[in-house]
Order: sequence, then C-alpha cells, then structure tokens
Amino acid sequence: MRTKLKAAYNLELGEAIRFYKLNEFEDSFHHLERAHILGQSYIIPHTKSHWWMLKVGIKKRNIKEVLGQVTRMIASVIFSRIWVPLGNTGGANVNPMKPMSVPEDLKKILSESET
Repeated sequence: MRTKLKAAYNLELGEAIRFYKLNEFEDSFHHLERAHILGQSYIIPHTKSHWWMLKVGIKKRNIKEVLGQVTRMIASVIFSRIWVPLGNTGGANVNPMKPMSVPEDLKKILSESET
C-alpha cells in the first residue's frame, strides 16, 4: 500500500475507532465505509475494515450486519488481491459484488496511488 493511500486509510480507520469509543456508531460506520473503499485491494486493511464493521454491528445488536460482516471477512481474505467491486462501501446493506461510485476525495487518493 503506497504511502499516501496508507495514510488516508489510517486516518479513516482512526476516526472510525475514535467514534466507536464514543459510542457514535453511525459516524464510526461512515468512516469504516471510507476506509473500506481505500483498503479493499489489500488483504489486511480490507479485513480490518470488516472486523470493525462487525464490532459496530455487535454493539448495535444488528444481526444482519453481524452475519454480513462475518461472510465479508472471509471473502476479504480470499478476494482482496483477485477482484473487488470498486467503491463498494462494505456494509451488509449493500450487495458485496456491486461496484459503487467513489467519493471524489477518495477517487483522487486512489488514482494517485496507481501511479
């Protein structure tokens, strides 16, 4: 993972964890979705974003999210380096195979990490 991409991923994950510790789970999940978009092509960051989404699902007692994140964690280990749906936010509320539009600020970071 290139330096700028890694820094952006770590920033989003850090914000997610900060909000998680404050029991602000909606804000936490928002940053986890952004971290997921940035890290989904890399096994450890991808799986880590799903791990934290699982933790949020447990805290919110959302069984759909919990079950969805368990399956997504397994898939992240298998598929991260093979194929990922660009822009997919990683929550159980979206089809795990569906590409989605990438927010402009993240699009810039992702395109810079390709060069």
